[in-house]
Amino acid sequence: MIDLSPRIVLRSRSSVVRLMVPTDANFMGNVFGGQMLMEIDKVAYVAATRHSSRTCVTASFDRVDFLRPVYVGQVVEFDAWLTYVGRSSMEIAIEARAEPLLGGPSYHVVHAWVTMVAVGDDGLPVEVPPLQLATEAERTEFEAGRRRMEARKRTRNADPPPRAPVAPAPPVAGQ
Repeated sequence: MIDLSPRIVLRSRSSVVRLMVPTDANFMGNVFGGQMLMEIDKVAYVAATRHSSRTCVTASFDRVDFLRPVYVGQVVEFDAWLTYVGRSSMEIAIEARAEPLLGGPSYHVVHAWVTMVAVGDDGLPVEVPPLQLATEAERTEFEAGRRRMEARKRTRNADPPPRAPVAPAPPVAGQ
């Protein structure tokens, strides 16, 4: 049985630090956006799992802003914290900062919001503990997260993504 008593934001705050290497980047040495998304997804998973004490799955990437490029040889720190908690879903804010490996100032490179859902052994959503808000900033962010969650629910099925066109099957030789 999972304890569903309220949990503070700091309990689940998570960080991942990664050195960006050539396999993370394109031929110009810029780290692929997809590589950054993968790291964002991982740190969001850690924060959501810490909060819920359950396995979590990604429900949505609500917004990702790539603010500045990241290069091979830089160290990137991904910080994640919960901003909103619903019945089974959790909104996680992620901020990433890059810095030269050999020293120098860090700079903000990415900000994202990810929604994770806690699931039971059967893969179905399960209830998660509420978030205990300790500061005015946490209360403000929680309210903003609630509004974002409501907007996601309103638009989730209102405008489904377009389907990719299907090319006709090529003719079979001899027919």
